[in-house]
Amino acid sequence: MSKKIVGDDGKTYVQKKPIYKRVWFWLLVIIIIGAFGGGLNGSDKKSATSSSSEKVSESSQRTSSSSEEKSSSSSSSEKPKVSAEFKSALASAKTYATMMHMSKAGVYEQLTADAGDKFPADAAQYAVDNVKADWNANALASAKTYQNDMNMSSEAIRDQLTSDAGDKFTQDEANYAIQHLNDN
Repeated sequence: MSKKIVGDDGKTYVQKKPIYKRVWFWLLVIIIIGAFGGGLNGSDKKSATSSSSEKVSESSQRTSSSSEEKSSSSSSSEKPKVSAEFKSALASAKTYATMMHMSKAGVYEQLTADAGDKFPADAAQYAVDNVKADWNANALASAKTYQNDMNMSSEAIRDQLTSDAGDKFTQDEANYAIQHLNDN
């Protein structure tokens, strides 16, 4: 539902609902999460394991026994074992990063939040360390939403992008977004 408001200049503007408050958006998110959550099989499973084998975080290594760590680091043909929970956290992180354009800190918070996915901290850290995302592009997408749907100024957008109560992008990511806000 759109809401008409009168600006300081006397013009009437239509204020649209933010995309995350629209029913179709959440239906799409649920479908995608279901597809990612249940869809890690076959080649997807192999690619998720191989892409993460080079960047296993310290927290994920604690879940393996020390003998498995030594054998996986000494032999390049063996891949480290990643628990199902870590794989699920990574799949959720991919969804949040690619579909919802969240920041790295925002993804971590969503993964660990009691009102979110409730993953343990080590699984969430593994996920954000291994998710393939363009955080600058995510900041820009969020900034464009604020500009188009909420008619915010550049400085208000920068504040929202970097706020701990907001999107939690880094200052560099927010600067990139503001610099490219009016690019086509």
